Amino acid sequence: MLVQDSTKVASSKKIEVEYTDEGFEFKTSDEKFLLHIESRLQFRFATPNDQNPITFDEAFADKASVFKINRARLKVGGHAFQPWLKYYWEYELSQSNLLDFRIMVEKWDFFKIKIGQWKTYYNRERVISSGKQEMVERSILTRPFTLDRQQGVEFFGRVSAHKYADFTYNLSVLTGAGRGATENDDDHLLYVGRLQYNLFGRELGFTGSDLDYHKDFTGLIAVAAAINRSPYTRFSQSGGGQLYGFEDGVNGQYRVKQGLLEAAFMYRGLSWQNEFHIKDIYDHVNLKTTTLKGAYFQAGYFFNNIWSKFPKPLEIATRYAHFVPDDAMSFAYEDEYVLAANWFFKGHRNKLTAEITYFDFEQYEDQLSDEWRFRIQWDISL
Repeated sequence: MLVQDSTKVASSKKIEVEYTDEGFEFKTSDEKFLLHIESRLQFRFATPNDQNPITFDEAFADKASVFKINRARLKVGGHAFQPWLKYYWEYELSQSNLLDFRIMVEKWDFFKIKIGQWKTYYNRERVISSGKQEMVERSILTRPFTLDRQQGVEFFGRVSAHKYADFTYNLSVLTGAGRGATENDDDHLLYVGRLQYNLFGRELGFTGSDLDYHKDFTGLIAVAAAINRSPYTRFSQSGGGQLYGFEDGVNGQYRVKQGLLEAAFMYRGLSWQNEFHIKDIYDHVNLKTTTLKGAYFQAGYFFNNIWSKFPKPLEIATRYAHFVPDDAMSFAYEDEYVLAANWFFKGHRNKLTAEITYFDFEQYEDQLSDEWRFRIQWDISL
């Protein structure tokens, strides 16, 4: 009897190894413990520059072609003790940044809990991984409107799944001080809410390009809102910072309220997504309110679906984005026009993307500036 019990225990702790779409996976035969480890590299060439221009005056002022390892990520995740007790962390090797670390309790579909640091579930474009984007990079709206990575707690879930009243929700309470900030500057936290309606009871994943060739129309309409008070007017992978025209803040200087309307769908090789943003920044020191607005529209299609001679792994995509940095000065704006081509060797895990971008600036009615940019990128996950 003792021998049989020990054999059973040894069997339950046997490690199985396989290679999956999340890298190398290690799990026990009883499936109570699972770990996957993955690395991702992103090689990029850009000319005449790589960064999006921020102001009229600096639009590609320093022209310099770029070749670099844009991202080098190590990803580890899985579950422990129970399949519904999950964990994940992600490290940026090229910049030595711990990007994500989180624990998720996902025992019930309608109510889940996340604790740690992650990309705030606010808008689709930012939540989609940089390795699953349709373009080389996100639009010009990311810099002014993203909430990026924050630390805190999130409650989320999906209710009435596969029915006509199918909703996904995310409610977050966060420090509101950016990546790596373990405490807030005052007692004002960042509160974020997102409500997503899943059309026809089908939930659309956070990925670009219709690689799965959805035979049934799968789409969403989402609204989101956030409120925060901090020394910052913007967030990025580097943490909290300032938008152009704002001074370095003191504790609690900027009260930010922002809202979002979003739509996306995929159907038979066609993908679409768009967002409308508005953001109010009230400066408690200078007693001034600034309103920012923006929108983008993006689509991609595998033309092999209607023309058999067109290469099957090739997708053509396009995007238009419009940004107004101050609604009181509506004549000042920035437009972005992008045409991109993706060649998928093995889905998003191994792809080549090339794009041409045209930027159009207007500072005053008689001051115009425009620039072209070319970028090509190889993204591979191992």
